[in-house]
Amino acid sequence: MDLATIIGLAAGVVLILSSIVIGGAPLAFVDIPSVLIVVGGVTAVTFIMFPMRTVMGAVKVAVKAFKEDTWNLDEIIDQMVSLSRLARTNGILALEDAEKEITNPFLKKGIQLAVDGNEEELIRFIMATDVSFTQQRHAIGQKVFKQMGAMGPAFGMIGTLIGLVQMLRSLDDPSSIGPSMAVALLTTLYGALIANLVCLPIANKLEYRSREEALAKQVITEGIISIMQGANPKVLKDKLEAFVAPGMRKEKRDSGSGGEAAGEAA
Repeated sequence: MDLATIIGLAAGVVLILSSIVIGGAPLAFVDIPSVLIVVGGVTAVTFIMFPMRTVMGAVKVAVKAFKEDTWNLDEIIDQMVSLSRLARTNGILALEDAEKEITNPFLKKGIQLAVDGNEEELIRFIMATDVSFTQQRHAIGQKVFKQMGAMGPAFGMIGTLIGLVQMLRSLDDPSSIGPSMAVALLTTLYGALIANLVCLPIANKLEYRSREEALAKQVITEGIISIMQGANPKVLKDKLEAFVAPGMRKEKRDSGSGGEAAGEAA
Protein backbone atom coordinates (compact mmCIF):
# COMPACT_ATOMS: atom_id res chain seq x y z
CA MET A 1 0.00 0.00 0.00
CA ASP A 2 1.09 3.58 -0.67
CA LEU A 3 1.59 4.99 2.81
CA ALA A 4 1.79 8.58 1.55
CA THR A 5 -1.77 8.47 0.16
CA ILE A 6 -3.18 6.67 3.19
CA ILE A 7 -1.42 8.92 5.71
CA GLY A 8 -2.44 12.08 3.84
CA LEU A 9 -6.11 11.08 3.57
CA ALA A 10 -6.29 9.81 7.15
CA ALA A 11 -4.54 12.90 8.50
CA GLY A 12 -6.90 15.20 6.62
CA VAL A 13 -9.99 13.40 7.93
CA VAL A 14 -8.67 13.22 11.52
CA LEU A 15 -7.66 16.88 11.62
CA ILE A 16 -10.99 18.09 10.24
CA LEU A 17 -13.01 15.85 12.57
CA SER A 18 -10.86 16.90 15.52
CA SER A 19 -11.46 20.57 14.82
CA ILE A 20 -15.21 19.91 14.61
CA VAL A 21 -15.27 17.96 17.89
CA ILE A 22 -13.11 20.52 19.70
CA GLY A 23 -15.44 23.28 18.54
CA GLY A 24 -18.40 21.43 20.04
CA ALA A 25 -21.73 20.12 18.66
CA PRO A 26 -20.28 17.68 16.08
CA LEU A 27 -23.78 16.49 15.11
CA ALA A 28 -24.45 19.96 13.79
CA PHE A 29 -22.15 19.12 10.88
CA VAL A 30 -24.24 16.12 9.84
CA ASP A 31 -27.03 16.96 7.42
CA ILE A 32 -28.60 14.35 5.17
CA PRO A 33 -30.15 16.79 2.63
CA SER A 34 -26.73 18.38 2.15
CA VAL A 35 -25.18 14.97 1.50
CA LEU A 36 -27.89 14.14 -1.01
CA ILE A 37 -27.39 17.41 -2.88
CA VAL A 38 -23.59 17.22 -3.10
CA VAL A 39 -22.88 13.49 -3.37
CA GLY A 40 -25.97 12.75 -5.43
CA GLY A 41 -25.41 15.73 -7.70
CA VAL A 42 -21.73 14.99 -8.31
CA THR A 43 -22.51 11.32 -9.03
CA ALA A 44 -25.35 12.17 -11.40
CA VAL A 45 -23.33 14.73 -13.37
CA THR A 46 -20.39 12.33 -13.62
CA PHE A 47 -22.60 9.74 -15.29
CA ILE A 48 -23.95 12.43 -17.61
CA MET A 49 -20.45 13.53 -18.67
CA PHE A 50 -18.90 10.08 -19.12
CA PRO A 51 -20.07 6.65 -20.31
CA MET A 52 -20.87 4.06 -17.65
CA ARG A 53 -17.80 1.94 -18.46
CA THR A 54 -15.54 4.99 -18.19
CA VAL A 55 -16.83 5.88 -14.72
CA MET A 56 -16.56 2.29 -13.52
CA GLY A 57 -13.08 2.05 -15.00
CA ALA A 58 -12.04 5.26 -13.23
CA VAL A 59 -13.15 3.82 -9.90
CA LYS A 60 -10.96 0.78 -10.50
CA VAL A 61 -8.05 2.95 -11.58
CA ALA A 62 -8.41 5.00 -8.37
CA VAL A 63 -7.17 1.95 -6.46
CA LYS A 64 -3.72 2.66 -7.95
CA ALA A 65 -3.53 5.79 -5.83
CA PHE A 66 -3.52 3.58 -2.73
CA LYS A 67 -1.09 0.96 -4.06
CA GLU A 68 2.67 1.08 -3.84
CA ASP A 69 4.47 1.95 -7.06
CA THR A 70 5.22 -1.25 -9.00
CA TRP A 71 7.64 0.42 -11.43
CA ASN A 72 10.86 0.36 -9.41
CA LEU A 73 13.53 1.96 -11.62
CA ASP A 74 16.42 0.51 -9.61
CA GLU A 75 15.13 -3.02 -10.14
CA ILE A 76 14.40 -2.37 -13.81
CA ILE A 77 17.88 -0.99 -14.46
CA ASP A 78 19.52 -3.91 -12.63
CA GLN A 79 17.41 -6.31 -14.66
CA MET A 80 18.34 -4.63 -17.94
CA VAL A 81 22.05 -4.79 -17.04
CA SER A 82 21.74 -8.52 -16.25
CA LEU A 83 20.02 -9.12 -19.58
CA SER A 84 22.76 -7.13 -21.30
CA ARG A 85 25.45 -9.37 -19.79
CA LEU A 86 23.52 -12.46 -20.85
CA ALA A 87 23.09 -11.20 -24.42
CA ARG A 88 26.78 -10.22 -24.78
CA THR A 89 27.89 -13.63 -23.49
CA ASN A 90 25.43 -15.97 -25.21
CA GLY A 91 23.84 -13.88 -27.94
CA ILE A 92 20.50 -12.14 -28.24
CA LEU A 93 18.61 -15.44 -28.58
CA ALA A 94 19.65 -16.34 -25.03
CA LEU A 95 17.12 -13.78 -23.84
CA GLU A 96 14.33 -16.13 -24.88
CA ASP A 97 15.02 -18.38 -21.90
CA ALA A 98 15.30 -15.39 -19.55
CA GLU A 99 11.95 -14.11 -20.81
CA LYS A 100 10.14 -16.99 -19.12
CA GLU A 101 11.18 -15.73 -15.69
CA ILE A 102 10.19 -12.09 -16.30
CA THR A 103 6.86 -10.98 -14.84
CA ASN A 104 6.77 -7.44 -16.24
CA PRO A 105 4.54 -7.70 -19.36
CA PHE A 106 6.07 -4.64 -21.05
CA LEU A 107 9.62 -5.92 -20.63
CA LYS A 108 8.51 -9.38 -21.74
CA LYS A 109 7.01 -7.90 -24.91
CA GLY A 110 10.21 -5.97 -25.66
CA ILE A 111 12.40 -9.04 -25.26
CA GLN A 112 10.10 -11.09 -27.47
CA LEU A 113 10.26 -8.44 -30.18
CA ALA A 114 14.05 -8.39 -29.97
CA VAL A 115 14.38 -12.18 -30.00
CA ASP A 116 12.09 -12.39 -33.04
CA GLY A 117 14.62 -10.32 -34.98
CA ASN A 118 12.55 -7.18 -35.51
CA GLU A 119 14.33 -3.97 -36.47
CA GLU A 120 15.14 -1.41 -33.80
CA GLU A 121 12.88 1.26 -35.26
CA LEU A 122 9.91 -1.11 -35.36
CA ILE A 123 10.48 -2.15 -31.74
CA ARG A 124 10.78 1.47 -30.65
CA PHE A 125 7.56 2.35 -32.55
CA ILE A 126 5.57 -0.53 -31.05
CA MET A 127 6.70 0.17 -27.50
CA ALA A 128 6.26 3.94 -27.83
CA THR A 129 2.73 3.38 -29.16
CA ASP A 130 1.98 1.21 -26.14
CA VAL A 131 3.15 3.99 -23.83
CA SER A 132 1.18 6.65 -25.69
CA PHE A 133 -2.15 4.84 -25.62
CA THR A 134 -1.64 3.75 -22.01
CA GLN A 135 -1.21 7.39 -21.03
CA GLN A 136 -4.35 8.30 -22.95
CA ARG A 137 -6.33 5.68 -21.04
CA HIS A 138 -4.89 6.92 -17.75
CA ALA A 139 -5.76 10.51 -18.68
CA ILE A 140 -9.43 9.55 -19.02
CA GLY A 141 -9.49 8.19 -15.46
CA GLN A 142 -7.75 11.32 -14.20
CA LYS A 143 -10.26 13.51 -16.01
CA VAL A 144 -13.18 11.77 -14.30
CA PHE A 145 -11.82 12.67 -10.87
CA LYS A 146 -10.83 16.17 -11.94
CA GLN A 147 -14.37 16.79 -13.16
CA MET A 148 -15.80 15.37 -9.94
CA GLY A 149 -13.51 17.73 -8.05
CA ALA A 150 -14.79 20.64 -10.11
CA MET A 151 -18.43 19.66 -9.59
CA GLY A 152 -18.16 19.27 -5.80
CA PRO A 153 -17.93 23.01 -4.99
CA ALA A 154 -20.47 23.76 -7.74
CA PHE A 155 -23.10 21.53 -6.12
CA GLY A 156 -22.09 22.93 -2.75
CA MET A 157 -23.06 26.35 -4.08
CA ILE A 158 -26.32 24.94 -5.48
CA GLY A 159 -27.12 23.53 -2.04
CA THR A 160 -26.31 26.89 -0.50
CA LEU A 161 -28.78 28.61 -2.82
CA ILE A 162 -31.44 26.01 -2.03
CA GLY A 163 -30.91 26.53 1.68
CA LEU A 164 -31.09 30.31 1.36
CA VAL A 165 -34.32 30.12 -0.63
CA GLN A 166 -35.86 27.86 2.01
CA MET A 167 -34.66 30.17 4.75
CA LEU A 168 -36.06 33.29 3.08
CA ARG A 169 -39.43 31.60 2.49
CA SER A 170 -39.74 30.75 6.17
CA LEU A 171 -38.54 33.90 7.92
CA ASP A 172 -41.89 34.05 9.70
CA ASP A 173 -41.13 30.67 11.32
CA PRO A 174 -37.96 31.00 13.42
CA SER A 175 -37.80 27.24 14.08
CA SER A 176 -37.18 26.47 10.39
CA ILE A 177 -34.43 29.04 9.86
CA GLY A 178 -31.77 26.91 11.56
CA PRO A 179 -32.22 23.74 9.42
CA SER A 180 -32.40 25.80 6.24
CA MET A 181 -29.21 27.65 7.14
CA ALA A 182 -27.53 24.32 7.91
CA VAL A 183 -28.27 23.09 4.40
CA ALA A 184 -27.01 26.39 3.00
CA LEU A 185 -23.65 26.18 4.78
CA LEU A 186 -22.99 22.45 5.00
CA THR A 187 -23.41 21.79 1.28
CA THR A 188 -20.57 24.24 0.61
CA LEU A 189 -18.45 22.46 3.22
CA TYR A 190 -19.22 19.00 1.83
CA GLY A 191 -18.50 20.11 -1.73
CA ALA A 192 -15.14 21.60 -0.75
CA LEU A 193 -14.15 18.47 1.18
CA ILE A 194 -15.08 16.10 -1.64
CA ALA A 195 -13.11 18.18 -4.12
CA ASN A 196 -10.01 19.05 -2.13
CA LEU A 197 -9.62 16.05 0.14
CA VAL A 198 -10.66 13.22 -2.18
CA CYS A 199 -11.20 13.82 -5.89
CA LEU A 200 -8.45 16.28 -6.85
CA PRO A 201 -5.71 14.60 -4.75
CA ILE A 202 -6.57 11.22 -6.27
CA ALA A 203 -6.49 12.73 -9.78
CA ASN A 204 -3.05 14.22 -9.11
CA LYS A 205 -1.72 10.97 -7.65
CA LEU A 206 -2.97 9.03 -10.68
CA GLU A 207 -1.25 11.57 -12.95
CA TYR A 208 1.98 11.07 -11.00
CA ARG A 209 1.66 7.28 -11.25
CA SER A 210 1.11 7.59 -15.01
CA ARG A 211 4.30 9.65 -15.42
CA GLU A 212 6.25 7.11 -13.37
CA GLU A 213 4.99 4.26 -15.54
CA ALA A 214 5.79 6.13 -18.76
CA LEU A 215 9.34 6.83 -17.51
CA ALA A 216 9.88 3.21 -16.52
CA LYS A 217 8.67 2.01 -19.92
CA GLN A 218 10.98 4.48 -21.65
CA VAL A 219 13.89 3.07 -19.64
CA ILE A 220 12.90 -0.45 -20.70
CA THR A 221 12.64 0.59 -24.34
CA GLU A 222 16.09 2.21 -24.34
CA GLY A 223 17.48 -0.81 -22.53
CA ILE A 224 16.12 -3.26 -25.10
CA ILE A 225 17.44 -1.20 -28.01
CA SER A 226 20.86 -0.85 -26.38
CA ILE A 227 21.02 -4.60 -25.73
CA MET A 228 20.27 -5.23 -29.40
CA GLN A 229 23.13 -2.88 -30.26
CA GLY A 230 25.48 -4.87 -28.03
CA ALA A 231 26.04 -2.12 -25.48
CA ASN A 232 28.51 -2.72 -22.67
CA PRO A 233 26.62 -3.46 -19.41
CA LYS A 234 28.48 -0.69 -17.55
CA VAL A 235 27.72 1.82 -20.31
CA LEU A 236 24.11 0.63 -20.40
CA LYS A 237 23.77 1.16 -16.66
CA ASP A 238 25.13 4.70 -16.92
CA LYS A 239 22.82 5.41 -19.86
CA LEU A 240 19.70 4.19 -18.09
CA GLU A 241 20.55 5.91 -14.82
CA ALA A 242 20.54 9.20 -16.73
CA PHE A 243 16.74 8.87 -16.68
CA VAL A 244 16.78 8.94 -12.85
CA ALA A 245 17.18 12.13 -10.84
CA PRO A 246 20.77 12.31 -9.48
CA GLY A 247 19.69 12.26 -5.84
CA MET A 248 17.55 9.16 -6.42
CA ARG A 249 20.15 6.99 -8.12
CA LYS A 250 21.05 3.75 -6.40
CA GLU A 251 24.78 4.48 -6.15
CA LYS A 252 24.02 7.91 -4.68
CA ARG A 253 21.87 6.41 -1.94
CA ASP A 254 24.30 3.58 -1.26
CA SER A 255 27.31 5.91 -1.06
CA GLY A 256 25.30 8.27 1.15
CA SER A 257 24.43 5.44 3.49
CA GLY A 258 28.02 4.28 3.51
CA GLY A 259 29.28 7.79 4.22
CA GLU A 260 26.88 8.18 7.13
CA ALA A 261 27.91 4.81 8.51
CA ALA A 262 31.57 5.74 8.22
CA GLY A 263 30.89 9.04 9.97
CA GLU A 264 29.09 7.28 12.81
CA ALA A 265 31.92 4.77 13.15
CA ALA A 266 34.45 7.61 13.34
